[in-house]
Amino acid sequence: MEIVVARNSGFCYGVRHALQLTRKTSQRYKRRIFSWGEIIHNPEVIGQLARDGIQVVTSLKALRAGDTVIIRSHGVSPVVYQALKRKKVKLVDATCPIVKGIQQTIEKLSRQPGEIVIVGNKNHPEIQGLLGYARGKGKVVENEEQARALPFRKKRAVLAQSTQERELFNQVVAALVEKTAELRVYNTICRFTRVRQEATAELAGKVDALLIIGGKNSSNTNKLYQISRRLLPRTYFIQSPKEIIPEMLQGVRIIGLSGGASTPPEVIRQTVWAIRNSIKQNSPQERVDYD
Repeated sequence: MEIVVARNSGFCYGVRHALQLTRKTSQRYKRRIFSWGEIIHNPEVIGQLARDGIQVVTSLKALRAGDTVIIRSHGVSPVVYQALKRKKVKLVDATCPIVKGIQQTIEKLSRQPGEIVIVGNKNHPEIQGLLGYARGKGKVVENEEQARALPFRKKRAVLAQSTQERELFNQVVAALVEKTAELRVYNTICRFTRVRQEATAELAGKVDALLIIGGKNSSNTNKLYQISRRLLPRTYFIQSPKEIIPEMLQGVRIIGLSGGASTPPEVIRQTVWAIRNSIKQNSPQERVDYD
């Protein structure tokens, strides 16, 4: 069996940035370090941070003056940020620079006439944070149907969650064109996300089965699964190599792997080894390629 790993799999720039800040913070401050929500959406990473003494918190009541709080890579709203400052904790802002840029764009737009439409998952922490910069003018749209149901407006601006699927964003924009006299479009999908999605789609067309590896609550990893599943029915979403079962590999000559932006490179390597061990007796000629 041949194993092919999608290019650009594993940590993106924003995740590496957040984890580097977290490690530096852990070295500098030895007591009572928290992250406001999960730093990234990956259970293995969050588990390791907990073992290192960095606990996840979402309640101000759990904090006291002098604690160190790391802002998650997805960012937070200005209201949350100010509440943490009033708590007199040491703040370390690990917001992804790309998300930070979207926050700044929305804040500028909020001072201008018109509605602000953000394409994304309304329950995702990035979206919840972005809405806080819209000064009550923000509206979340999750799909084309919701966009078509909006009333006509003279002015609108539309942006995307950084990990949004490009095809969906384009569909929403097309729907809003018919609902808006003046529509300003800001393609705020992260470049790393676009490249990863393209690589996964390309790989799905070349293999017999494809494993998407990452946290189940990771937006960008879920998007990879959806993209691949539309092209290749034998697409499986796993969080760790332990979830691989024989049925996933049965009758497969070429298998692909693609990891989300918050998937550690070592987990991808472990998945390769797990597949090797599973098919070693029946496939002595197996090899690994990095697409």
